[in-house]
Amino acid sequence: MAPSEQQSTPKYIKFTFGGLAGMGATVFVQPLDLVKNRMQLSGEGGQARQYKNTFHALSTILRNEGLGGIYTGLSAGLLRQATYTTTRLGVYSMLFERFSSNDGKPPNFATKAVIGMTAGGVGAFVGTPADLSLIRMTADGRLPVAERRGYTGVFNALSRIIRDEGVLTLWRGCGPTIVRAMVVNAAQLASYSQAKQGLVSTGYFREGIFLHFCASMISGLVTTTVSMPVDIAKTRIQNMKVIDGKPEYKGALDVIARTVSKEGFFSLWKGFTPYYARLGPHTVLTFIFLEQMNKYYKRYVMGIDNSAGGL
Repeated sequence: MAPSEQQSTPKYIKFTFGGLAGMGATVFVQPLDLVKNRMQLSGEGGQARQYKNTFHALSTILRNEGLGGIYTGLSAGLLRQATYTTTRLGVYSMLFERFSSNDGKPPNFATKAVIGMTAGGVGAFVGTPADLSLIRMTADGRLPVAERRGYTGVFNALSRIIRDEGVLTLWRGCGPTIVRAMVVNAAQLASYSQAKQGLVSTGYFREGIFLHFCASMISGLVTTTVSMPVDIAKTRIQNMKVIDGKPEYKGALDVIARTVSKEGFFSLWKGFTPYYARLGPHTVLTFIFLEQMNKYYKRYVMGIDNSAGGL
């Protein structure tokens, strides 16, 4: 896309399309998010349901909760994308334009990495309440009926959390959530760019969806590996219950230390397969939806024929 075309797109449109693209992708990958969260919480406290692997977790959920059970927490997942992804992509787009030169030359790699980390951190802060609701809703089915929170939807979850635990509880786990978002954005940016460059250099790949998919899956492997310990800390902090005024964990480092001591070092990567299987396709689907919305907006609203262009 030419710089003049990019600048002519209203910022609110960029925010809106970013959120809608993320929400569209979430509809497809929500079951993997559910399985990942359940696996990360399995073994916690010695009472939660144990899962042997991804397929065991998925079959158990289907058997006990039905087909609809794998979409538990979808409303929270959609709200998370509407807040986190909308903010992240919007902030990234604005900062990218801000640090591009007057002749349209994009910022250097280091600047893009900092922009990505900043956008991820801001987006994570805005999206933490929805993320907290998502973790709790997807975790509920693993508990005995008497111990379940029983949220009927994301807004029911938010209102009950505010009423029963206070408004600040909505940002419980905000620290590790922001750190995770910054790690993910930095790792994705570096590994995706490198993977894409390496694949093109083989001579077997050309610019297009297949290249984006393969580069995303390689990037997803790297990103999943480096971010999962922070992700499991975030998940357990957000799902913990406070009994008699005492929280179960003191912080992210306490989660990691206790998880390693009780469940082993490699338990920090519980849920690796569904997390990895979610990350690459979600990135690709978000890209596809975003590209199509931008293309039709420019063609039918702005009157610009950009059929040969990209994002």
